[in-house]
Amino acid sequence: MKSASLQYANAFADIAIAQGAPQTAAKQLAEFGAAFAESGELRNFLTSPAVDIEAKHSVIEKITGRQAAGRIIRNFLYVIVDHRRSYMLPEIITAVEAVIRQRQGIADAEVSSAVELTAAQKAELAKTLGRLTGKKVEPRYSLDPALLGGAVARVGDTIYDGSLRSRLTEMRARLVEE
Repeated sequence: MKSASLQYANAFADIAIAQGAPQTAAKQLAEFGAAFAESGELRNFLTSPAVDIEAKHSVIEKITGRQAAGRIIRNFLYVIVDHRRSYMLPEIITAVEAVIRQRQGIADAEVSSAVELTAAQKAELAKTLGRLTGKKVEPRYSLDPALLGGAVARVGDTIYDGSLRSRLTEMRARLVEE
């Protein structure tokens, strides 16, 4: 993530959390972002240096009004437009979602397993990852037959490897040392 988008995301998160509705604000911002992504005309209008700021504010006002978005969304979008950062909107929205989740102690986990895990195994794995990370972990599961058995979980930059493949590799290394 670029530092500029992260600065905007942190500022937005500060305000949204202070007002007690970070998830709602992030959702409303994402809705505007979806409209921005879908409409080439809107993207061109908001990113064009030839269009004056007042016209951009007027369009933002109309769209956020139709979407029933709060003042925080409208004002945040005004700031982005005023600083000529409209082209960064998708990146800023992604950063906002990540910053809010991080501040709320929520972490995503990518879990790969050799076979489909049962509901009980998934619950236990999520509980264990939560205990290890100190966060509420929201795992996404996928299959990887190359693991032979067990599972590998990635939470942020940390990898928890409980696969049979890694255990066999460790065993092989120990046998070679002896």
